[in-house]
Amino acid sequence: MAIDPTELARRIRRHAVRMTHRARSAHVGTALSAADLLAVLYGRWLRLKPSDPQWPARDRFILSKGHGCAALYAALAERGFFPLDWLDGFYSDDSRLIGHAAASVPGVEVSTGALGHGLAVACGMALSAKRDRASYRVVAMLSDGECDEGSTWEAVLFAPHHGLDNLTVVVDYNRIQSLGDVKDVLDLEPFAEKWTSFGWSVRAIDGHDLVEIENAFQALPFTARRPSCILAHTVKGKGVSFMENELLWHYRSPNDEELGLALSELDGRR
Repeated sequence: MAIDPTELARRIRRHAVRMTHRARSAHVGTALSAADLLAVLYGRWLRLKPSDPQWPARDRFILSKGHGCAALYAALAERGFFPLDWLDGFYSDDSRLIGHAAASVPGVEVSTGALGHGLAVACGMALSAKRDRASYRVVAMLSDGECDEGSTWEAVLFAPHHGLDNLTVVVDYNRIQSLGDVKDVLDLEPFAEKWTSFGWSVRAIDGHDLVEIENAFQALPFTARRPSCILAHTVKGKGVSFMENELLWHYRSPNDEELGLALSELDGRR
């Protein structure tokens, strides 16, 4: 079932700011930067059955940057994997929606949050699909900060060695990680060239242009026998003007006044 990604992205952002406000939790900025990418994935591209989360032929999506799970939970709830009112209990006592992506939640493939592990798991899934002659595709979304991890680059080497053209990495390249700008903490550039030199087929896109995002997914795999990497240039806190490109919103949650302002902007009432 196709869903309008423009509206889905808006809903994901609304949910994310409300969830982090209510829970007084962190990582609203990284949830907002990924919203458009998730809207296209869950609204247009991934083959899924919300009524049967373990459908064997489903595509596998791994949010390796599991701290951005408010956006993923919102996308899953909007697709019908679980009731929307579950979002109200995000990051609270006895909630199933804990503060990092949890495999106990319908539609979440792997528990993530310790950065640098999601791509390795995705490689295993993609290799299994190849050996079983299965048709499902595997997508892993990474943060730019977790590309500092050695385990990530071991997996980057593994995938082309095994010809995993059923595997796609999406890097949410918002250029801000937990303690500062990526270029100051550990510069990744020349980033696209690194992936290419490791044997990946790479495309850089505007991670907020829904048409460009969808065109990239529809073109997969970019090259036969090679894994694909989408470097999505994004803005931390996208959609809420006072959060955009601000390190503060890696950890801070919006207060009551900021929540109202954010929701007004997301509803087009600036």
